[in-house]
Amino acid sequence: MSDKPSVLFVCVHNAGRSQMAAGWLRHLAGDAVEVRSAGSMPGDRINPSAVEAMAEVGIDITDQRPTILTTEAVEASDVVITMGCGDACPVFPGKRYLDWALEDPAGKGVESVRPIRDEIESRIRGLLTELQVAPAANR
Repeated sequence: MSDKPSVLFVCVHNAGRSQMAAGWLRHLAGDAVEVRSAGSMPGDRINPSAVEAMAEVGIDITDQRPTILTTEAVEASDVVITMGCGDACPVFPGKRYLDWALEDPAGKGVESVRPIRDEIESRIRGLLTELQVAPAANR
């Protein structure tokens, strides 16, 4: 077991919102937080507009792949953040669940994905505060 907090981001396709959130958390927390992401019905690839929007802020998520949500991933996480996966997300006692209502970037161009990316960044910064983890640049 690790002493560091672990966060799982879940959306339906694990191709946009959850991948951007995981990218932001990895970028801002460094190795101080274990980061996972998954989807209830993972897509074939990450949304290219999400990749482009994240690249604009210096975060490379091109090496990430949509992953199927497993009960093991939920069990191994302290915080589970859902983003529109509905009833497909398993619920375990003792886990902290947050539901972030974020627009789905599927089928949108980068100009429409930027505000979603920025909203995710804001929420990740708030999450770091709640987890009492200083952003990597401040350590």
